[in-house]
Amino acid sequence: MKATATPASLQTLVVIGNGMVGHHCVEQLIARGALERYRIHVYGEETRRAYDRVHLSEYLNGRDAESMSMSEAAFYERDGLTLHLGEPVLDIDRHAREVVTANGRVGYDKLVLATGSYPFVPPIAGAEGASRLVYRSIDDLDLIRAAAQGARRGVVVGGGLLGLEAANALKSLNLEAHVVEFAPRLMPVQLDEEGGAALKARIEALGVGVHLSRATQDIKPGTQYRYRMRFAEGAPLETDLIVFSAGIRPQVSLARRAGLALAERGGVAIDDHCRSSDENIYAIGECAAWNGSVFGLVAPGYQMARIAAAELCGAPEQPFTGADMSTKLKLLGVDVGSIGDAHGATPGARSYRYIDEAGASYRRLVVSADGKRVLGAVLVGDNRYYDTLLQYAQNGIAPPPDPASLILPASSAVPALGVDALPATATICSCHNVSKGAVSAAIDGGCTDLAGVKSCTKAASGCGGCAALLKQVVEHELAGRGVTVDKSLCEHFAYTRQELYAIVRVGGIETFEELLASHGKGHVGCDICKPAVGSILASCWNRPIQEPRLVPLQDTNDTFMANMQKNGTYSVVPRIPAGEITPDGLIAIGAVAKKYKLYTKITGGQRIDLFGAQLHELPDIWSELIAAGFETGHAYGKSTRTVKSCVGSTWCRYGVQDSVRMALDIEHRYKGLRSPHKLKFAVSGCTRECAEAQSKDIGVIATENGWNLYVCGNGGMRPRHAELFATDLDDATLIRMIDRVLMFYIRTADKLQRTSVWRESLEGGLDYLKDVVLNDSLGLGAELEAQMQLVVDRYECEWADTVSSPEKLKRFRTFVNERGGDPDIQFVQERGQPRPAPAASASLPTRPAARVIPIAEEIV
Repeated sequence: MKATATPASLQTLVVIGNGMVGHHCVEQLIARGALERYRIHVYGEETRRAYDRVHLSEYLNGRDAESMSMSEAAFYERDGLTLHLGEPVLDIDRHAREVVTANGRVGYDKLVLATGSYPFVPPIAGAEGASRLVYRSIDDLDLIRAAAQGARRGVVVGGGLLGLEAANALKSLNLEAHVVEFAPRLMPVQLDEEGGAALKARIEALGVGVHLSRATQDIKPGTQYRYRMRFAEGAPLETDLIVFSAGIRPQVSLARRAGLALAERGGVAIDDHCRSSDENIYAIGECAAWNGSVFGLVAPGYQMARIAAAELCGAPEQPFTGADMSTKLKLLGVDVGSIGDAHGATPGARSYRYIDEAGASYRRLVVSADGKRVLGAVLVGDNRYYDTLLQYAQNGIAPPPDPASLILPASSAVPALGVDALPATATICSCHNVSKGAVSAAIDGGCTDLAGVKSCTKAASGCGGCAALLKQVVEHELAGRGVTVDKSLCEHFAYTRQELYAIVRVGGIETFEELLASHGKGHVGCDICKPAVGSILASCWNRPIQEPRLVPLQDTNDTFMANMQKNGTYSVVPRIPAGEITPDGLIAIGAVAKKYKLYTKITGGQRIDLFGAQLHELPDIWSELIAAGFETGHAYGKSTRTVKSCVGSTWCRYGVQDSVRMALDIEHRYKGLRSPHKLKFAVSGCTRECAEAQSKDIGVIATENGWNLYVCGNGGMRPRHAELFATDLDDATLIRMIDRVLMFYIRTADKLQRTSVWRESLEGGLDYLKDVVLNDSLGLGAELEAQMQLVVDRYECEWADTVSSPEKLKRFRTFVNERGGDPDIQFVQERGQPRPAPAASASLPTRPAARVIPIAEEIV
């Protein structure tokens, strides 16, 4: 990217490195008017502009590289700023004040080193090619993806933050993933022994192998897999590829050759203003060492970038005095948090610990010797406590008389520190150093909503971990100024989802058009309101989703009543209530799968998934399944999914109630129920809990006297245990209470809000919900039960309705003028079953000469 000529009086500033920290430094320089005094040259080794490495794993999940860029290309096209991509700096000539590249020499007056770090790969014999991959850049991920083609197993060497991210990446590539860690626990820097044990248990439960205290000796050819890893202790491990994530090392080769002072343990030695031993050279980010320490998080790097930019522009900021290394992460879907002195190293520090071995959750709170200050914390399994504990630690807020209450489970809610209690100096966003006072100032300066505050302050635009806290602060500050916080569903409806539900219910409204005309504005709606209203209408009236008036409200999955997969095919999931199925049913599913060449898999919800169906095949497949007695499983909708069960008292010698019968009753009652988010149930026949009822939205566990009811749990990206709601209920009372809980949730929840999040948002928490449902404190009990009965009475299988309607079947065509499927969709065989062919290896068939119009285009 070429800059235009600038006045000769300007100095030249060179920034070496165009990673996240280097780019942030350039942003800060531009914002401070640096182009009025400097010509700026930015050199990057990669051929891409700076991109978001914090969310690097999303690239393997389908996100394109350009969308991860930290800026638009136009950012570097301004006068006086030149970006040199794919042009590494080879040397720094400090005597001549020049940088040397393959394209020649460029003089500098000031220089910023933002060269970052490189992955450390131990010197292990046999580590080369696919057994010596690293996880650091988009190019690295491309190499991992290529190595995964045809592979079955992958190993990550290193159980730290990036190592677990890399393991997640391997899982996303459908590999059996293993983690090998030299230390005796995972994340040894952030977690203590108990925290590491809890994390290990959770990750192993997700199907990832964990091998601790393993030092790799060598790598040789394997017998069953491509490579065989031999350890100093323990059995060897075979694998098809190996990703090293054993730590990072500061990238200081340029600095070393230039003669700059280096810290004893690596890194360019810098002072409090990020200056190196050469007053004209600054170092920031992971290549810099302050007081001998290197900081491997983005927030300290950004802080250094701001300081260096301010110094270069003659407006010094507060000096660098170290950085808070607190982190809140989700690794392989598991919440992990580490705050301050997580290991209790402060003299006299005392610790409180909460350990839930059954749920693999762990919390540790570290306080000062006098108990008047929170020093640190460790969290595994539940980061709801993180924001509150971080504010206590960062702002010196005195903990309650019993500090343990900050980490112990509470029946109503996690002990929260209200945003009004936070001082103006409280850090809301550590990545961009945004305080509560800065948020308040942004609002005083004219920002009137969350988006405006984000744009003005850049809060929540780094790692994103502060987004929830920022929203609370913005809403609190706006309310404090007398500003009504706009919670409209979208530009077409000035109502919340809860308010729209009441309008639809009370007004007997059954179409989107009627609701838009009477209570909205505009003519067609949008991608926010249409599916939300479609869900509300379905929850209230339970009309077939394929009715012409409802189809335009649905997304692709609901439109075609199947989940679209990565290669454009669809999955077929017949309902198997309680997981109970006859041999004839199994044979029927097997016959359909064999006839249509579908991939089959048993799910965790005790159903059988069939993958690889093309759009035009769906009606034929479902016609055969319906003839065999099956119904739609609603796997495509925000609705009741599954009711899992054990075999209960009918077979198990420990069972005290017939869990299969109860699970069948529950599934047949609530099948087809549409809700703000998907619903999962489970029924266990005794307290041994084989059906895992306590991880479901509705969980039922048998007792000798009836049934215990648990509510508002879930698995997924943010696992949460369900809470005990009522005990020893008889059959009829159990169903009535579930009716009330579900309908109260459907009535009051926000769009796409899971039951666990909804429960947390209720003022009064679980006690309030018990009062409403069990004690009927609002007098809604009979009404909620009647609403549910209406939905139950109106149930019909959506696929049975569709296959009997020639008009509705017209939708299931891939192309308007071609009856067959998409010839571009190809499969390969793996373990005796079809799977999508890798995009790189799939050949492109020849299209017919006539234009083939996708059916979706005709619909639009």
